[in-house]
Amino acid sequence: MIRLLIADDHPIVRAGIVGLFADTDGFDVVAEAASGEAAVALAAAHRPAVVLMDLRMPGIGGVAATREIVAASEARVLVFTTYEDDDQILAAIEAGASGYLLKAAPAAELLAGVNAVAGGHTVLAPEIAAQLVARASGAGRAMNAEPIPRLTSREVEILDLVAAGHSNPGIARLLCIGESTVKTHLLHAFEKLAVRDRTRAVTRALELGILPRQP
Repeated sequence: MIRLLIADDHPIVRAGIVGLFADTDGFDVVAEAASGEAAVALAAAHRPAVVLMDLRMPGIGGVAATREIVAASEARVLVFTTYEDDDQILAAIEAGASGYLLKAAPAAELLAGVNAVAGGHTVLAPEIAAQLVARASGAGRAMNAEPIPRLTSREVEILDLVAAGHSNPGIARLLCIGESTVKTHLLHAFEKLAVRDRTRAVTRALELGILPRQP
């Protein structure tokens, strides 16, 4: 069972999300929060595997709540919101969110996203990945003064598989290499991209045009 905390300040929306997971095998909604502060407190009290987090809520809001939850627990945060502003996307990911889905997504995509995040994968809605690509290739991205990191072909290949949702063991099997080798390549990529985790590595590589847009 995947233990879930649902954080959304709209009671009707929250009830709908809770109902979806309550009617689906494999999920247990252990708590509901209507503010960022409540989400932080309930995450500490109930230790969910995944926190489904709206961004704009009363109090500290979803980004700050994500940062506190990730810093204080092993819970993984999946942002689920109506907002797709570039700055909001990057702020949430830099705060430690493991994925970003829009509320317009079909129920099957949300269920799959929570399963993926609980399994240690990164989840980005196609619209979000496209925006990051557009941000990278836009005329105003001011990359002239900042050289693009030179990743090896293997590092790019592994990041592309991370972006597609594969775990480290899965990547090792696909490429017929050891899991420790996968981790080493990822650590080298993290260093070159100046990031600290898989999610930010993928989004940074998308921003810089190192990875192709996901289908």
